[in-house]
Amino acid sequence: MAVLSGIHPIVEALRAGRPLDRVLIARGAGGPRLQELIDRARQSGVPVRFEPRPALDRLAGTPAHQGVVALGATQKYGNLDLLAAGELLVVLDGIEDPHNLGAIIRTAHAAGSSGIMIPERRAAGITDVVAKAAAGALEHLPVVRVTNINRALEDLKKRGYWIYGLDERGTEAYDQVQYSAPTALVLGGEGKGLHEQVRKHCDVLVRIPMAGQISSLNVSVAAGIVLFEWKRRRRESS
Repeated sequence: MAVLSGIHPIVEALRAGRPLDRVLIARGAGGPRLQELIDRARQSGVPVRFEPRPALDRLAGTPAHQGVVALGATQKYGNLDLLAAGELLVVLDGIEDPHNLGAIIRTAHAAGSSGIMIPERRAAGITDVVAKAAAGALEHLPVVRVTNINRALEDLKKRGYWIYGLDERGTEAYDQVQYSAPTALVLGGEGKGLHEQVRKHCDVLVRIPMAGQISSLNVSVAAGIVLFEWKRRRRESS
């Protein structure tokens, strides 16, 4: 059974109709946002129980749960056929930090992505930490888990996708390159960047020009910069 904590992620789970077994509220916790959550849970027929705060701390694995924890079905991964129907897909080549994964999911949803692709091995999967960092976006943006990123990129090319890899050694600046649709944006893991074989599967390697002495940005920050440039370009072209 999956554990979800925090007001915003649980409210979004309720809005999306995700099956929840019950919602636990810390005794003594209150406030308008928490009351809205309680009302929404009851309207959805999800049982609400009031428990001692230490019990919620144990379930969430942290005291930073804002006084609410939900128990429900494990988050399911999406299907590639569903994701490939959109104009933008974000492919993550080995993101290991769940906070980065959650932040990228949140940003990708805001930029209009149809979904996220992640590898099964040597990468973060969907967890409560990811859901909390995604701030509810995980309930609206499907995540597909694939056994082999390289084969998945080949599949996307057959479906008409143009593959753009973000790499500090890229020859094209992210704000100068012409993005063709449908677009797959590939981001590498923390510190390592894109794997060599993944890099070879990209049609274009783009970079973010840096003015300072460091060569790269945090991957979730870099994702936000490029994704919203893509969004701006698509809005202008339409």
